[in-house]
Amino acid sequence: MRIGILTGGGDCPGLNAVIRGATRAAEVTYDSTVIGFRNAWRGVMDNDYEILDVDRCRGILPLGGTILGTSRDQPFAHEDGLKRVRKAYDRHGLDAIIGIGGEGSMGVVNRLHENGFPVIGVPKTIDNDISLTEMTFGFQTAVQICTDAIDRLHTTAESHHRVLVVEVMGRHVGHIAIWSGLAGGAAITIVPEEPFDIDEVCERIVHRHKKGRFATIVVVAEGALPKTGTMEIPAPEVDKYGHKILGGIGSILAREIQGRTGIESRMTALGHIQRGGSPVAFDRVLGTRFGVAAVEAALDGAWGQMVALQKGRIERVPVAEAIGSLKMVDADLLRLNAMFQPRIPGDEHPGLPADAPTPVEH
Repeated sequence: MRIGILTGGGDCPGLNAVIRGATRAAEVTYDSTVIGFRNAWRGVMDNDYEILDVDRCRGILPLGGTILGTSRDQPFAHEDGLKRVRKAYDRHGLDAIIGIGGEGSMGVVNRLHENGFPVIGVPKTIDNDISLTEMTFGFQTAVQICTDAIDRLHTTAESHHRVLVVEVMGRHVGHIAIWSGLAGGAAITIVPEEPFDIDEVCERIVHRHKKGRFATIVVVAEGALPKTGTMEIPAPEVDKYGHKILGGIGSILAREIQGRTGIESRMTALGHIQRGGSPVAFDRVLGTRFGVAAVEAALDGAWGQMVALQKGRIERVPVAEAIGSLKMVDADLLRLNAMFQPRIPGDEHPGLPADAPTPVEH
């Protein structure tokens, strides 16, 4: 079998693990050939490729980024895009293409499947927001990077009695913010799932400082928004692919907190640091499993399917269903986050579900 493979969208720790896993499974176990297309679907359309084998993939497991390069270009953005993709299949005698990417890339895989192309999807997103898979590779690495940064910021916040706002990735969901906020002991974590009230945030910080806690870490996802009518923020610009250019909510929060509370507040945006560097062990293993499973799905002719982690096992799910909705932060994690926020009057039992039994007084 001859299988193409590409990486699309943003880079992510663990991409090379997928490429390596797929290549080794194809060559060693299933006597197949892998053609790596450079810079995602642009490489397919422009015939920019290399033959991948075990030797080519030696040493790439711990590397961040992707040896194939990436882009957000895709065939449906070009009038002759589908024709060029079909030409690539014919030119290389491809039996399938494995597309590795996030929601946008999985949308391309789904549309190609609908147009009769044999394709398999591998979910990739730092934000961990693709449905039907419990985890995506790269997410745990990003969480660890953010947690390490928060650990370091605690000491400088305490030394200067400051509020430090840490802006992390999370366009539409707050998985990175919630996980790193809990792991790093942040006082307040703000996510897109729950619009925030700046007055309430400031009140919690003031009460915390009145109790002798003279430093506060606030973690905020880049896509977090204030409750309607509570605070104005500038509308984000849009890039050529139609994606909002996020970033800046951390600066706005720090400025508002200092202005409203009088407590010195600074901001740190971790940005692309979260994407870079070597993947943690979990992401290397998950990426490897996804790569092997994608090749096996191609061998089985499971077109239009995406490999996914479910209850510890690698399963296949329809790409069309996986991109139907974003995977939001679980309600239990949101409740856990509420339990660890600074308390204010009215927070008798923070984080308690509305239908929970009344706590017994002791």
